[in-house]
Amino acid sequence: MAKAKRARSTAPPDGGWGWMIVVGCFLVTICTRAVTRCISIFFVEFQTYFTQDYAQTAWIHSIVDCMTMLCAPLGSVVSNHLSCQVGIMLGGLLASTGLILGSFATSLKHLYLTLGVVTGLGFALCYSPAIAMVGKYFSRRKALAYGIAMSGSGIGTFVLAPVVQLLIEQFSWRGALLILGGFVLNLCVCGALMRPITLKEDHTTPEQNHVCRTQTRDFKRVSPCSILTNKWVQTCLCCSLQQEYSFLLMSDFVVLAVSVLFMAYGCSPLFVYLVPYALSVGVSHQQAAFLMSILGVIDIIGNITFGWLTDRRCLKNYRYVCYLFAVGLDGLCYLCLPMLQSLPLLVPFSCTFGYFDGAYVTLIPVVTAEIVGTTSLSSALGVVYFLHAVPYLVSPPIAGWLVDATGSYTAAFLLCGFSMIFSSVLLGFARLVKKMRKTQLRFLAKESDPKLQLWTNGSVAYSVARGLDQKDEGSVAMAVPGYNPT
Repeated sequence: MAKAKRARSTAPPDGGWGWMIVVGCFLVTICTRAVTRCISIFFVEFQTYFTQDYAQTAWIHSIVDCMTMLCAPLGSVVSNHLSCQVGIMLGGLLASTGLILGSFATSLKHLYLTLGVVTGLGFALCYSPAIAMVGKYFSRRKALAYGIAMSGSGIGTFVLAPVVQLLIEQFSWRGALLILGGFVLNLCVCGALMRPITLKEDHTTPEQNHVCRTQTRDFKRVSPCSILTNKWVQTCLCCSLQQEYSFLLMSDFVVLAVSVLFMAYGCSPLFVYLVPYALSVGVSHQQAAFLMSILGVIDIIGNITFGWLTDRRCLKNYRYVCYLFAVGLDGLCYLCLPMLQSLPLLVPFSCTFGYFDGAYVTLIPVVTAEIVGTTSLSSALGVVYFLHAVPYLVSPPIAGWLVDATGSYTAAFLLCGFSMIFSSVLLGFARLVKKMRKTQLRFLAKESDPKLQLWTNGSVAYSVARGLDQKDEGSVAMAVPGYNPT
């Protein structure tokens, strides 16, 4: 009983154990996203050892990223129906097993299965539940909390990139994978930190769910062996899942989902091809790994500073705009990359790209929470990260094919840049259309309902108008075709 009381809260605490949740999520992002980025350091080793081309070797990184995002809804389901702790611990065991088995691979196909599928599945069970848990513990300082938590990806890349290069030189790629497998077991410790919390809005569950669960229990007591019982349970399960994923019908979420597809296509190849590209223009192995480290440390600054800035009053209502601004600037960085062919020029690129990469990664869960709410955040993040899967799977091989076909990285980088810019423009255009539509609806509503003219009479009349607006929502809907109060 005491444990149950401790796990409950009427509102997000914005501190307390929430900071331990942030630490846990920070470590999860190190063990998942930073390790995934560092797989690109193995790229040349795999290519040389197995004598394969760019496109074939790039599938390893693609499959890891794809499985992490493709199975993100599975991580949300395990977290929602069992617990976040169980999901992350299980994911840690799977991820570690995949890396350890990958160290014994004798072909690229073995790496596809072990390092790609098994490790990616383990990362999927950890990533989205840990991120969603931060959103449950924070409200007022949500962007800052996410900035600190997501900075684990940058800090991990900064620290692990030179360490992994050193491990490869000392123990070969097999020994390096084996050591990474042991390191990733720390995900089990992270899972233990994820103490569950029940928010006030979670207590107000839909009445239909309560009735459905009660009727299911009664029906089971009456006829436990009946076929109709199984059908009834399946119907209730479908009803529960339908309500859990009702946000899929929201227009704002659909636009965000489409933009994520283009953004994900553009962001992934850089972490695969930055080191090979730097080597192709005459940068040494250690300097190329150092570029990844710079990318990582500036990513940290972007995570934390952008999170802190968007929590300020002046920017709190413009997080959506800040997100699309960061995505668009990363796309512009891509367009400049083919002209940068020396270390002094690649260092500023890594700084700029890393900063805005950290910025928009921090704001993904914040923007998603603003659209769907905290209660559906875990499921919505599962869908958002699921949408990363196909772009993450196909973009590095497509970029590798373009490099093989043209003998240059220019076409690959330009395609990624335009993809990210399109994602940003799409979000901006959708927001502009929504504002124009709201303005038109207000104008038509005022013309159709004279009571709404009370808006002009100061603060008292403002409250009255709000009351009239709620009462007469039906009349406005009839007067204005296509009106949706949400």
